[in-house]
Amino acid sequence: MKRFLLGTVGLVALGMAAPAVAADLPARTYTKAPAYVAAVYDWSGFYIGANAGGGWAKDRWTGGIDGLDYGSHTADGAVAGGQIGYRWQSGTWVFGLEAQGDWADIKGNHTDFAGFVDNSKLKAFGLFTGQVGYAWNNALLYVKGGAAVTSSSYNYFFPGVAGFDGSTSDRTRWGGTAGVGLEYGFAPNWSVGVEYDHLFIDRKTENFTGNLLGTFRTGGDTDLVTARLNYRWGGPIVGRY
Repeated sequence: MKRFLLGTVGLVALGMAAPAVAADLPARTYTKAPAYVAAVYDWSGFYIGANAGGGWAKDRWTGGIDGLDYGSHTADGAVAGGQIGYRWQSGTWVFGLEAQGDWADIKGNHTDFAGFVDNSKLKAFGLFTGQVGYAWNNALLYVKGGAAVTSSSYNYFFPGVAGFDGSTSDRTRWGGTAGVGLEYGFAPNWSVGVEYDHLFIDRKTENFTGNLLGTFRTGGDTDLVTARLNYRWGGPIVGRY
């Protein structure tokens, strides 16, 4: 009986003490949910890539000595190569520097008024440009401009008659270039794009060597359209509140 009474008294005392202990505990704190973070694509960093496409050029021939117009033709063909560069982004503006080198097979010919077949072939080119672009998150529209260098060869012959031909070795010519491109980042470090470039290459007088010597002014501007794939180091997707 005594044990029962002691147990009852203990339970009553514990029940009376519980509200007081609960009142002394600190109030429960609630953690505010973090603010929404939007993913923002960053175009900054070094990149390297490959390109492929095609081009066309207007090649005009005039006599270097007699000044006569020997006609012109449109050369066309494929190009393929690579590019390396660096971009940095400030807000929505993107600035960059790039060097590009391509193999080319842009060739064509025409028959002039004297019956000779005049040929031209653009074998390679390089572009050294600066870029300014505007980014909509992972979409980038940019313009570019700078220097261009080309390697071309020229020759002529009279069909079916030996001994009436002339040619040049590979000729290096410098000029300017301007272009525009659209690029899309489909992964944190990968992007694809399309680009148009115009090469301003002056016509020059060339001395042809062969069985029949001759001097002609040749060459002309070139237009290029290429698809591009780039891999970039740095510039990960960052958060913006």
